[in-house]
Amino acid sequence: MRQFKLLSVCVIVMAALAMTALNAGMLRAAQLPTETLQPTATFGGPTVFAAEQVNARSGPGTNYDQVGVLIAGQTAPAIGRSVASEWIQIEYPGAPGGKAWVYALLVALRAGTIDVLPVVDAPPTATLPPTPTLLPGTFEAGTPVPTRLPTFTAGPPIVQPTFESPDLGGGGFPPALIIIGLFVVGVFAGVVALLRQRG
Repeated sequence: MRQFKLLSVCVIVMAALAMTALNAGMLRAAQLPTETLQPTATFGGPTVFAAEQVNARSGPGTNYDQVGVLIAGQTAPAIGRSVASEWIQIEYPGAPGGKAWVYALLVALRAGTIDVLPVVDAPPTATLPPTPTLLPGTFEAGTPVPTRLPTFTAGPPIVQPTFESPDLGGGGFPPALIIIGLFVVGVFAGVVALLRQRG
């Protein structure tokens, strides 16, 4: 009966401690300051909406460098279009000049059609380094000079070492006899112990 009372007192004390910790956690959570979101300025004109990830480029074409991406669900203000209306220029803070281009078929234009956007001239593409040209007289036309093909040279033969087993020396005392002897002594001691208990 005394053990039951002690157990019930322990359970009550543990429950009280748990309730105190739970209330303290709720009180602490209630006291945490919440961040108030400030409204951001909205763009009044047309915007593009990316339903999936779309590459943003420095000019209207895949030959221009990629300067970033519009992730799925992201919108950006549309500020212009290419001459053929295949590309839309957007405001993109991460790009040089704060502007980038996206392919029109991969985004949805909201609050207007593509015709309301002004036509923007494409920036110049990056110039590629010139390819070297052969000077006259540096290359002689004709049949190439044959060269020898590489030949196979066999490596040295593999030698596998062989070891001789060490001489363990015969005639020693076999360990099995020690084990059997200890077993017999143990059985004898057990029989003696049983006889002493009876007698």
